[in-house]
Amino acid sequence: MSGRTDSVAGPAEAEEAERAEPVIRPEEDAEDDAGFCDEARRARWLATGTGALLALAGVAAALLRLTGPAPALVPAAYATGAAVCATAALLGARGRTRRALWLLIAGTMIMALGDQFD
Repeated sequence: MSGRTDSVAGPAEAEEAERAEPVIRPEEDAEDDAGFCDEARRARWLATGTGALLALAGVAAALLRLTGPAPALVPAAYATGAAVCATAALLGARGRTRRALWLLIAGTMIMALGDQFD
């Protein structure tokens, strides 16, 4: 039995391993996590606020069109779009920002369809 084991790597192997796997220091990792959390929080608030604002606008438009001489499809489209945007606001508050933003697009398109029928 010799004192040398196969698990000990030479200087060339150690240098190659360092290049292959970057060393992440705890300070850098904490800064990246803090930046990611701030961006995620901002996206969550943006999705929630935009969804609530579009839902409020859709409900107001549905009520205005309901009292006027517009066809029944117009207020229904506005109300449906408002419901979709309200759902997006709820999903945004829970952190499902990607789904929330797609629902905001869909809700706005539904409300635009109601505007075309008017």
